[in-house]
Amino acid sequence: MAYKPNIEDIKKLRALTGAGLADVKKALIESEGDFDKAKDLLRERGLAIAAKRSDRETSNGCVLVKVVDGFGAILALKCETDFVANGAEFIALTQAILDAAVEKRCKTIEEVSELVLADGRKATEAVTQRSGITGEKMELDGYNYLEGDNIYSYNHQGKNILCTLVQLNKDYPEQGHNITMQVASMNPVALDEESVPQEVKDNEYQIAVQKTKEEQVEKAVEAALKKANINPNLVDSEDHIKSNITKGWLTEEEAEKAREIRTRVAAEKAANLPEQMILNIAKGRMAKFFRESCLVNQEYIMAENKETVAAYLKAADKELKVVAFKRFTLRAD
Repeated sequence: MAYKPNIEDIKKLRALTGAGLADVKKALIESEGDFDKAKDLLRERGLAIAAKRSDRETSNGCVLVKVVDGFGAILALKCETDFVANGAEFIALTQAILDAAVEKRCKTIEEVSELVLADGRKATEAVTQRSGITGEKMELDGYNYLEGDNIYSYNHQGKNILCTLVQLNKDYPEQGHNITMQVASMNPVALDEESVPQEVKDNEYQIAVQKTKEEQVEKAVEAALKKANINPNLVDSEDHIKSNITKGWLTEEEAEKAREIRTRVAAEKAANLPEQMILNIAKGRMAKFFRESCLVNQEYIMAENKETVAAYLKAADKELKVVAFKRFTLRAD
């Protein structure tokens, strides 16, 4: 006589695996009621489904943050659509993995992947099974942590898309919370100027120098065009030149003259740029970069008098400082 699973067995296996009712029933029938075999069948099918969608993009997901006993972590579980990302079971799975990661004080995403959850499943197995149920590709991605005293967390607007962690050198909950919001809003590159990676500094400096040179050349070209009674806005690109000739705003003779001026003046100016002036302007751009990109140098988002984050903290306690911060978001900044 063929095995027919009862409702209690179906509920039990569903609770263990999180699989759908139909999938659970089918697995129990095929395994003739052997729960271990049924779980293996569900896992294998989840893996097979995941392999088929391995080339899909996971641009949505759930980002959660948690702090317990001097250890805070941010975890992202990614999926394909916001419909799945906002589902209660998907959020619950993300929370379960984060709970285990904080309990075990994981330091890497690889450690998180190997975690055994409270229900006995490995984290990767649980993700694969959920993937099989929803039909979407899923992957663990984006794990950050801080360890020590005075750690504060923030889930931006409670939307599970952007989370931050901030550690202070003293216990100031109000200031800690406010700085977590600062990090969420202003996306600092580093804590302070010294913390900016040298590679980033070098790249930003090269960009600053190149942009300064281009601006100085363009100023010279615009001045020469105006002197020749040609509107620079009408000849700032070849496409604009052709379009403005068609519209009758520019004659062929004016267009040819503009091309000649642009080519000649640009070459002359580029060959005679004052080096010290370029370096001075580039240094000014770098100073602006540090003000905007380093957390303690940023203007505090709730300041009424444009005070910096460092000044805001100092107003509460002369010794109060940010020790470290972490930020993760699923959205492009």
